[in-house]
Amino acid sequence: MALLCLFLLLIVVLLASFWPLVMEVRVMEVRTALVQGWNLVSEDGVMKLHRSWKVKSFTKGLEFFQLVADVAEAEGHHPDLHLVGWNNAKIDIWTHSIGGLTENDFILAAKINSIHVEHLLRRKAAV
Repeated sequence: MALLCLFLLLIVVLLASFWPLVMEVRVMEVRTALVQGWNLVSEDGVMKLHRSWKVKSFTKGLEFFQLVADVAEAEGHHPDLHLVGWNNAKIDIWTHSIGGLTENDFILAAKINSIHVEHLLRRKAAV
């Protein structure tokens, strides 16, 4: 009986140590659902927000990134911008100083979503 109690106590301790991590991931999943079009990704163990767009041309991609840069600069929070090929604009947002996501990342994603960029995008945006 004492061995069973010890075993159950060990399980409770182990679960308690992992519970904050499980809850943190769940909170990030809920927040990600609130910022339409963004995906929660793990890259080399770092949680990031990721989104892709198809732009009309290389120069439209640069215009798109300038609009994003204006918002990011105003926020004092700078995402990773990638123009891949000639028309694939990709953005990764994460807080470099902590190596993961903070509330500011989700705020920036929402503000990027509010930028009017339809004139720069191909007919159907990649998600």
